[in-house]
Amino acid sequence: MSRILGQARPLEILQTALRSGRFHHAWIFSGPRGVGKYTTAIELARILLDPDLDKAHTAIGAVSADTPTQRLINAGTHPDLHIIRKELAIYSEERELRDRKQMNIPINLLRERVIGGKSGDTYYEAPAYRTAVRGHGKVFIIDEAELLAREAQNAMLKTLEEPPIQTYFILVTRQPERLYSTIHSRCQHVRFNHLDAAAMRQWFAQSNLSADPAVLSWVEQFAEGSPGVAKLAIEYGFYQWQQALEPMLMDLQRGKFPVALGETMAELVDAFAAAWVKAHGEKTTSKDAANKDGARHLFTLLASYARRQLAAACATDPTDSPWLRAIDLLREAERELDSNVSNKLLLENLAVQWHQTFSSVPAGT
Repeated sequence: MSRILGQARPLEILQTALRSGRFHHAWIFSGPRGVGKYTTAIELARILLDPDLDKAHTAIGAVSADTPTQRLINAGTHPDLHIIRKELAIYSEERELRDRKQMNIPINLLRERVIGGKSGDTYYEAPAYRTAVRGHGKVFIIDEAELLAREAQNAMLKTLEEPPIQTYFILVTRQPERLYSTIHSRCQHVRFNHLDAAAMRQWFAQSNLSADPAVLSWVEQFAEGSPGVAKLAIEYGFYQWQQALEPMLMDLQRGKFPVALGETMAELVDAFAAAWVKAHGEKTTSKDAANKDGARHLFTLLASYARRQLAAACATDPTDSPWLRAIDLLREAERELDSNVSNKLLLENLAVQWHQTFSSVPAGT
């Protein structure tokens, strides 16, 4: 049984490349959160790094062989599989890198972990150009590749253009537009989509998630074809977020201003960040990054609510619906999230702007 659901087209592209015997050295896996991009990257690495597998005929996502390579990958200890994340900064030999906020993937982290070069007072040999420890190639997976700093993207170009033999790079991203065109030109781009209803039903059946049927029904609708989002929604109580916010959102729709809305949203985001840090380790997880991620989840929930309201308004005049403006305000807020504005101020301002949007609309619109 495949560990990857609902991504037939991406898997077909990759399987065809493997069968050709001319597998490209650099790939971009793009698509929504939680639809299988990173999982596919790991499953592909299982094949690329294992000399005991037939690369041309082994199905991606269905490797079941109990080989030394597979045991190392399962344990997270394969020396030639390099997972690059912003959180790796905490393990840097450079104190300044260890102490910085984990908001992006800076060039010095990339120098230490991939391309080599001088970082601080230390010169690092490029891990990408070292001989494979197990003598069978290397795979570098850069997760959240949209967070690569500008300098890091520029510095990576030469390595992508002139890669070592049997060295592969997979850039996993939700925002491929944030990667430079020069990065794109050196990579093969595979696009992943939301899962369809049948694939999501299969995922829910396999996941064994425990929740009230009403919660599961809401989560399935909210996730919109993303198993990763569904799992997060259940683990972190997004249904309870909806229950807490909906009465205040209904007040907004009636032209009333719920004074607690901004503060409530900020508290939900802060609680998510605290729970995330506790679950993933205080020493290795950034509270600031978790706060921004929590805000993005909140915006996703609000956008889902707004779209449902907009769909209901289609019976009258959807072109004049205030929910269109509300959705635009959410997009603006998400863009502002990457600035230095505090989450609380951002969310309180969003509440005020939503109120202004609805205050001039007749009740019931």
